[in-house]
Amino acid sequence: MLTGAGISAESGLATFRASDGLWEDHRIEDVATPEAFARDPGLVHDFYNARRARLGEVEPDAAHRALARLDVEWPGELLVVTQNVDDLHERAGSRRLLHMHGELRGGWCTACNNRFRWDGPMDSFARCPKCALPGLIRPDIVWFGEMPYEMEAIDAALMACDLFVAIGTSGAVYPAAGFVQTAAYRGAATLEINLEPSQGRIFFDEHRFGLAGVEVPKWVDELLTDAA
Repeated sequence: MLTGAGISAESGLATFRASDGLWEDHRIEDVATPEAFARDPGLVHDFYNARRARLGEVEPDAAHRALARLDVEWPGELLVVTQNVDDLHERAGSRRLLHMHGELRGGWCTACNNRFRWDGPMDSFARCPKCALPGLIRPDIVWFGEMPYEMEAIDAALMACDLFVAIGTSGAVYPAAGFVQTAAYRGAATLEINLEPSQGRIFFDEHRFGLAGVEVPKWVDELLTDAA
């Protein structure tokens, strides 16, 4: 299962890229690339500090809670791969979960390669909790031009799955946009739950359009009823 920004939009978090190409009024090139961080680390830190603080103002929505219920009650294999860097899946109760684009509440020391939880503001003078060197930590976020995390585990899951479900994702950003093709090629059934058709809509066997907070709980109810 793949989730994107659309599943968190109903909790009040902005989707990654608006129709004008901006993310929270910033150009992606200014806040979400290694080059942007090298050019102006203060701006990048300020941007992610604001996103991190925003997490304290929102709660998981009905779609997050439904997937957490599925995690608890589904007896077979299950994996939620999220493109989101928020922690709403975890706070709802999901455990079989991978963050392919990193986490807002995470830091990464580029000196010693230590990854760690980070809850408050981060700046250019912050010290790594392991090596204590200052000025060498960054948000543990996968930026444009970098390789997503956990790709081997994700590929293995795609090759083995019987059902692939994409929820709240535009199908515009690779490699995640290609997951449905991999799953379909291996013979998995494919389902899209989205506000509107994604760019990869032709690869899905079934489509359910509407709010994630409505459609995801409905689908989970049906799935668990059929499995009972």
